[in-house]
Amino acid sequence: MQTKFLLDENEIPKKWYNIQADLPTPLQPPLHPQTKKPIGPADLAPIFPMDLIMQEVSQEQYIPIPDEIRDILTLWRPSPLYRAHRLEKKLKTPAKIYYKYEGVSPPGSHKPNTAIAQAYYNMKAGIERIATETGAGQWGSALSFATELFDIDCTVYMVRGSYDQKPYRKMMMQAWGAECIPSPSPKTQSGRAILAKDPDTPGSLGIAISEAVEDAATHDNTNYALGSVLNHVCLHQTVIGMEAQEQLKAAEDEATVVVGCAGGGSNFAGLSFPFVRDNITKKNDTSIIAVEPAACPTLTKGLYAYDYGDVAGLTPILQMYTLGHDFIPASIHAGGLRYHGMAPLVSKLHAEGLIQATSCHQNEAFEAAVTFARSEGIIPAPETAHAIRVVIDKALECRTTGEEETILFNFSGHGHFDLSSYEMYFAGDLPDYEYPAELIKQSLANLPQVS
Repeated sequence: MQTKFLLDENEIPKKWYNIQADLPTPLQPPLHPQTKKPIGPADLAPIFPMDLIMQEVSQEQYIPIPDEIRDILTLWRPSPLYRAHRLEKKLKTPAKIYYKYEGVSPPGSHKPNTAIAQAYYNMKAGIERIATETGAGQWGSALSFATELFDIDCTVYMVRGSYDQKPYRKMMMQAWGAECIPSPSPKTQSGRAILAKDPDTPGSLGIAISEAVEDAATHDNTNYALGSVLNHVCLHQTVIGMEAQEQLKAAEDEATVVVGCAGGGSNFAGLSFPFVRDNITKKNDTSIIAVEPAACPTLTKGLYAYDYGDVAGLTPILQMYTLGHDFIPASIHAGGLRYHGMAPLVSKLHAEGLIQATSCHQNEAFEAAVTFARSEGIIPAPETAHAIRVVIDKALECRTTGEEETILFNFSGHGHFDLSSYEMYFAGDLPDYEYPAELIKQSLANLPQVS
C-alpha cells in the first residue's frame, strides 16, 4: 500500500517564501573579498543579473514567481507527496512517514526549481553563457537543462572526485548541450594553482566555485550561477515546503518532525523554511533536523564565522558555519554534501536554535537507503540517504517510546546515476571518513580577518 497526495498544476505556489522577513534578527551583511567592507548590488552586478541580486537582499516576505517560470515548473510540479506505509510496516513503528519526491524532475532532483529561475533572469538580462560548479552533478545537470530551454550556453566545472565516480551525470549535461570540465582544471588560474600544489587532488566544491566565478568574471558575455548557499537559491526552493504543507492538509495530517540532508543547504531550506516560518509566527513546535555527512560536518563541528565561499577567495565573505575555505573533504559518494560552508540563512537558524543538526557516516546512510529501496521501491541518491538515516532512527525511537510522530522528509533526488556507489557498498568497499578535529582546527586558522 502506498498513498500519494497530488496537487493540481494550478496549485503550484504563485510566490516564493522569503524567510529573511521573519528572522528574529537580521543576517550579517556579506563582505567584499578584497576590502572586507559590506557589499552592495553594484559589487555583484558583474556576475549576477540584477533581478537575482534584488532577491538576494530582499526583506519582502513573499516574492511573485513569473508566469514564464511557473509554466516550465508544470513539467514536474507539483511534485508528489507519498506516505511510506511499507517502510512504516517494515520498521514496526507507530510513526507516520511522508516524503516529498523531487526525483520526478527531468534531471532527477530538486535543483531545477532554482535552475529554471536563474536561467530565466539571466536570459532577461541578455546573458549568453553561464558558468557554474557542481559536486555530484545534480546541479550541473539541472542548470544544463534550464539553460537549454532559454538558449544560453553553459559551462560546468564538476568536482573531479564526482566527475570520475559519476560519468552519467556528465553525459546528462552534454545531452542538454553543456560543457562539463573536471575541476580543478588547467583552464583557470585558480585551477592551475591547485593542480600545482596537488596534481592528484579529488577537488572540492570550494575549488570548483573559484573556477566558475573566475570564468564568469573574465568573460563579458558570461554570468555565474550557484546551486545552493545563497539567499535567492534557498528562496526558489521554498516551493517544496509550501506544496508539502498543502498536501499534508489534504492528508489531514501535520508534520511534527521535518528532516532534510544538508550540504550547501538548498534542499533542506526548500522543505523546512515554511515550517520554520510557522514555528516563528504561529508558535508551532515542529522539530526540524538538518543531516550532514560525518566526513564534512559543517553545522555540527564547524565555526559560525565569516569565511570565503570558495578556495581562491574570489567570492563575497559570508557569515556561516564553516570548516574553513581551504578544507578538502574526503571523496564520499554524497558529492553534493561535500562543501566547507553552509547557507547563511540555514546557519543563522542553527545559531539561533531554530533548527537542529546531526551527522552520519556514509555506510549508515547507504544501509538506510537500501532499507528504503527494499520497502518503497525508489533508489535514493547518496545525499538523500543521509536524511533517510535519521528518519529511520526517529521512527525506531517511536517504536520504543510508543510516540506517534509524523515525520516528513525531502527525497531530494533519485540514485539512478549513483549505482557505482551502491556497488561499493554491497561489496563492503565503502569507507567511512571522519574529518580529524586537528585538521578542522588547522583549516579554521585560515579564516579571513574581518572586524
